[in-house]
Amino acid sequence: LPAGLSQWFPSLEVLDVSGTGLAELGAELLALPCLHTLLAKNNRLGGPGSLPKGLGQAALGRSLRVLNLSGNRFLEVPPALFGLRGLRSLSLGGNRLHSIPPDIQELRSLEFLYLGGNFITSIPPELANLPSLSYLVLCDNKIQSIPPQLAQLHSLRSLSLHNNLLTYLPREILNLVHLEELSLRGNPLVVRFVRDLTYNPPSLLELAGRTIKTRNVAYAPSDLPENLVRYLSLASNCPNPKCGGVYFDSCVRQIKFVDFCGKYRLPLMHYLCSPECSSPCSSASQSSTSQSESDSEDEASVAARRMQKVLLG
Repeated sequence: LPAGLSQWFPSLEVLDVSGTGLAELGAELLALPCLHTLLAKNNRLGGPGSLPKGLGQAALGRSLRVLNLSGNRFLEVPPALFGLRGLRSLSLGGNRLHSIPPDIQELRSLEFLYLGGNFITSIPPELANLPSLSYLVLCDNKIQSIPPQLAQLHSLRSLSLHNNLLTYLPREILNLVHLEELSLRGNPLVVRFVRDLTYNPPSLLELAGRTIKTRNVAYAPSDLPENLVRYLSLASNCPNPKCGGVYFDSCVRQIKFVDFCGKYRLPLMHYLCSPECSSPCSSASQSSTSQSESDSEDEASVAARRMQKVLLG
C-alpha cells in the first residue's frame, strides 16, 4: 500500500485492493479511522506479516465492518482478526485453511461468515457462540459432521454445506427456527438418498395397494387377486398428520430435509407413503438417527411448521 494513504484520504470508507498481487497489507491501514469495508481478494496474502501488527487495537479495529480476504494463501484464520470486534462480514473462501479456531467466537458482531473452498474437516462448537450470525457458508470443504451445538445459532437464515463429506445431520438442526436455506448437495447423505429413491421404488403390488386404500376403492375378495387381498390387510397409515396415505413395505425412514432444486420433494421427517406426501411446501433429507413412529409424527408436525423452504441447489 502506498505510504501516506491516511494523509491523502483521511475519510476513506471503502478500500478495494483485490487482484493487485499484494503479499502484505501495510501499517498505513491502521491510521484510517473511517474505513468500514476492506476488500483484498485474489492476492498473495497469507505469509508472516501479511496483516499489520496491532490490527485489533487500532482505529481500524473499531471501524471495520466488512473484510474480504478470499482467494489468498492463508493456512489458518489470522489471530489478528479476532480483535475486530465490530466486524459483521468475514470472507476467507478459497484459501488453504484446515480448521476453524475456537477463537472465532470472539467476533460477536459477525453476521456473515464465508469459509467455502478450503480444507476444513470439522466445525468447532464455539462457532455456535455467534449470536448474530445469519449466513454461514462452509461449502466445498471436507467436513464430516455437524456439531449439535450449531442449533444454538438462532439467527441463522442460510447454511451452505454442499460438497462436503456429511453422512448425517444431527436432530438438533431442527431447532434452527429461522433457517430458510440449507444446501447439502454433493454430500454422501444426499447421494445415497437419491440412489435409494431412484433404484428402490415401490413394487407394483404396493402401488396397487396404495391406490385402492387412498382412493377408498370398494371391492369384494373375488374382485382382486388373492395375494393383493392379503396384502391390503397389511397397510399402515402414514404418520404425517396431513396425509391420508398408506404404506406397506416401501417407505423412506429418517428423513429430514430434501428439495434437490425442486426435483424431489418429500415431507419433513415423514415416511414416503403416497403422492399426497410430495406437497410443494414440504421438504426432507436423510439422517442416520432412528426413532419410533410416534416420535416421527410429533416431531414432523412441529418441524414442518418451522421450516417451509429448504434449498439444496
